[in-house]
Amino acid sequence: MSDPDDRDWVQAARGGSTAAFSHLVRLHQAGLIAFLHKICVNSAEAEDIAQETFLFAWDELSRFDLDRNFRAWLFGIAWRKCRESRRSWWRRLRRETAAMEIAQNPIRSDPGVRLDLSAAIDRLSPEERASVLVCLMAGFTHEEAAQIMDVTARKVKSLVASARQKLSEMIGDRDDARC
Repeated sequence: MSDPDDRDWVQAARGGSTAAFSHLVRLHQAGLIAFLHKICVNSAEAEDIAQETFLFAWDELSRFDLDRNFRAWLFGIAWRKCRESRRSWWRRLRRETAAMEIAQNPIRSDPGVRLDLSAAIDRLSPEERASVLVCLMAGFTHEEAAQIMDVTARKVKSLVASARQKLSEMIGDRDDARC
């Protein structure tokens, strides 16, 4: 369900108030950019996609369902924009995964070395990283995350479980990995 405060601002923005939309941008921009910084290739791409997200939201505001969560809608747009920006999504993923495996070998050979959580999250696949960031760090439910990522809630649960397992293995302490 939509946040009552967001709903009022959205309605005002629908009426043509750029000040109301600017308020919505200020309210949600930091969280959206933080999310994008974790799932995009670099900071410049994250900033560009954030800008594209808000431009798209402004253009499509009349189509937004006021009964939905505005923040979740924005994150969904951002997620899809990020996916669209990656023309060779799976090919790039395979290259990154291969590079990560090569980079991880020295770390895995030394059991005393522990990865910090941020570095471990960066090593997840883009879908797993997004699910962890949306569900566990941004506080969305599996259902809201499913809307954001344009997948089923079951897929989100699977991605979160897989990410938890991988994070636990990367960090090396299964008892403390209760995301």
